[in-house]
Amino acid sequence: MPVSTSLADARSTELYRRALEVLPGGVNSPVRAMGAIGRSPIFIDRGEGAELIDVDGNRFIDYVCSWGPLIHGHAHPVVLDAVAAAAAKGTSFGAPTAAEVELAVQVKRRIDGAEMLRMTSSGTEATMTAVRLARAHTGRERLLKFAGAYHGHLDPLLAQAGSGLATQALPSSPGVPAGTTAGTVVVPWNDPDALLAAVEGSVGGHELAAIIAEPFPANMGLVPPCEGFLELLLILDEVISGFRVARGGAQELTGVMGDLTILGKVLGGGLPAAALAGRAEVMRLLAPAGEVYQAGTLSGNPLALAAGLATLSLLDESAYLRLAAITDQLAAGLREAAATAGRPAQVASVPGLLTVFFSERPVLCFDDARACDLGAHAAWCRELLSRGVYPPPSQFEAWFPSLAHTSEHIERTVAAAAAAFAELP
Repeated sequence: MPVSTSLADARSTELYRRALEVLPGGVNSPVRAMGAIGRSPIFIDRGEGAELIDVDGNRFIDYVCSWGPLIHGHAHPVVLDAVAAAAAKGTSFGAPTAAEVELAVQVKRRIDGAEMLRMTSSGTEATMTAVRLARAHTGRERLLKFAGAYHGHLDPLLAQAGSGLATQALPSSPGVPAGTTAGTVVVPWNDPDALLAAVEGSVGGHELAAIIAEPFPANMGLVPPCEGFLELLLILDEVISGFRVARGGAQELTGVMGDLTILGKVLGGGLPAAALAGRAEVMRLLAPAGEVYQAGTLSGNPLALAAGLATLSLLDESAYLRLAAITDQLAAGLREAAATAGRPAQVASVPGLLTVFFSERPVLCFDDARACDLGAHAAWCRELLSRGVYPPPSQFEAWFPSLAHTSEHIERTVAAAAAAFAELP
């Protein structure tokens, strides 16, 4: 198949011009802006399976997949039917529904230690709840996070955050009071000595309330943990990895259980949903069972629950074996394409997640990710877009292979990647 190198985007350009007048930066989330790869955003019209079609009629093989939720691809009929059936009964009640109980049961069956669940509408809300609950349970205030990690936009954790902030070269965010982050300790990822020093140094009334981390960080690009590192953690942020890398998330693959687990993305099947899960004795501190306050008007929204339950129903053992095979095929193809082009690149992958780092050496932490050739990565992404492949538009974000990607999609992607590598200086 010939590889196209043109990308007509007149309608996207016009929509972006209009968006700049009514939306800050022209987008509703910084990672959509595409500024990190040196172009304006592409406006999407619809999604079909593993592909996106933009407002100019360009078709792309999609590796963003709504930043992770669409593990079955776009517009999966089982998910759409479930949402339509739920919507026909009403979109929101402000009262309990049977689906809330069923989703909690499904999560409990999949994740050890998830004895109870509290639904929210976003990962940021779930993380905020986890932090508050950890502080209440321990009677301590100080938090520890890792450089380059992103756990939503709550104030205490916007200290050297990665993902969209790293893309915009902001070490944190204006508007966050200094006192809010004063109780947050930041250490390098995959540095056990630094972690132990920070923990052992927390004395004199400054003991840690929680250590929070993604078991497979995907907001500095995918940077898996070194052997033995996860055993030192307490709160596991599985907003991205939960139900994506395995039936029981990263905790199933690693054998390391979090005291609290933050879930999102796949949990909502493409609709806004997230949750905090943990041991019953801790979770019962939340109101109305306990005194730790948390609430949300649309938490456990019927449409999101329907999408989530439908999504989980399709994720059996064979689905994860297929997703692992798809990811492996893509990773191997991209490694070969880079090697053939003589381009120094590292391809990190776990089932359902992947990152191509423009680096001569393995990437083990955020500093390693920032040392990558960001200019070459940006040019490569632009070349991929012109050849019908839609990658995450940032070196600091992971690719999201889905179960809708076929071998033919992977072959086309690798061919486009090879041609894109060849175009780089």
